[in-house]
Amino acid sequence: MKQFLTFTKKELLEQLRTGKLLILTILFILFGIMNPAMAKLTPWIMEISADRLAESGMILQKTEVNALTSWAQFFKNMPIALIIFIVMSGNIFTTEYQTGTLINVVTKGIKRYKILAAKTIVMALLWTLEYLLAFGITYVYTAYFWDESIVRNVAFASFSLFLAGLWLISIIPLASGLTSQSFAVLLTTGAAFLAAYLFGMLPDCADFSPSRLFSSPALLTGEGRLTDYTPALVTTSLLLVLNTAAAVIFFNKKSL
Repeated sequence: MKQFLTFTKKELLEQLRTGKLLILTILFILFGIMNPAMAKLTPWIMEISADRLAESGMILQKTEVNALTSWAQFFKNMPIALIIFIVMSGNIFTTEYQTGTLINVVTKGIKRYKILAAKTIVMALLWTLEYLLAFGITYVYTAYFWDESIVRNVAFASFSLFLAGLWLISIIPLASGLTSQSFAVLLTTGAAFLAAYLFGMLPDCADFSPSRLFSSPALLTGEGRLTDYTPALVTTSLLLVLNTAAAVIFFNKKSL
C-alpha cells in the first residue's frame, strides 16, 4: 500500500510539474464560464446577425435565453473538453516507455498493477475534479442569471456524460498495454468511440451503447426518461470494469 501511495503521489506531482494540471484547470474554468456567458451573449449576437442578414432578405426570430440555453452550452462544450483531456493524457504511459523510467521502478520491486492503478486513478481523479469544476461554475452562474427550476434532471444528465468520459479515459491504460506509441493510444480511443457510435445506430442496440450517454441533454427538457438511459449506464459501467481488468492483463505482459 505504501508503494502504491508513493507512486500515486509521484504521478500527481508529475501532472503539476509538467503544467498539465494547471492547463487543464484553466481550460475547464474557461469552459465553465463560457457556458452561461455564451447564453447571455446570444441575444446580442443574434441582434448583430439580424442586422446583417436583413440586408440579404433573411429575418431571424427573437431567441429566448434561459437556464436551458446555458446548460445546452455545457453539454456542447464538455465533449470538446473531454477530447482535450484525452489528448493531454494519452501519453501518460508511453512517455515512460520511451524514457525507460518504468524499468527502474519495476526493478525496485513495485508491482506492475500498482503502477497501472496509480496512473489510472490519477487520470480518473483529474477528470472528476476538472469536470466538477466546470459543472460547479456553470451551475452557480446559471442560477445567478436565470431560474433553474425549468431545468430537469441536470444531475443525472451530467453524471451520464461524466461516466461516458470515464469510459473513454479507461481505454488509455488498456491501449497503452498494447502499444508504446501515443498516437496509437489516441487512435484506439477514437476507434472505441466510433465503434460505440456505430453500435448505437443499430435499432436493437441503441439503448445499450455508451454513445447514448452523450445524448443525455434530452433529459433537461423532459423529452427523455431516466429509464431510457439505464441500459447504457449499465453497459458503460461494465465496459469500464472490463477495460481496467484487460489493462492489468496486457500491462503485466508488456515489455518495458
